[in-house]
Amino acid sequence: MYTILTLLFIILIAGGLIWAYFNYLNVKGEKLKLINQGICPECKQQTMEVVDQKGGGCSGTAFVEFKCRHCHYTDSYNLGGGSCGGGSCKV
Repeated sequence: MYTILTLLFIILIAGGLIWAYFNYLNVKGEKLKLINQGICPECKQQTMEVVDQKGGGCSGTAFVEFKCRHCHYTDSYNLGGGSCGGGSCKV
């Protein structure tokens, strides 16, 4: 009896964690869509700017940090980097 309850509890906790992670990714994606349009997700002003951008090389991801000039909201994203093809890197 306790084995079944323990198994159900573990499945419930694992399902909740997976749901929370996908929800986090969805919210982060919605914020990135607004930021790509130059709109701050917090104050809804069109005041977003790139503060820092670091490349990860030919096949790595680019780390980009954004900041709002109005409300000082900051967020960072690992965006897809360039691709290597034919022996040369294209970014």
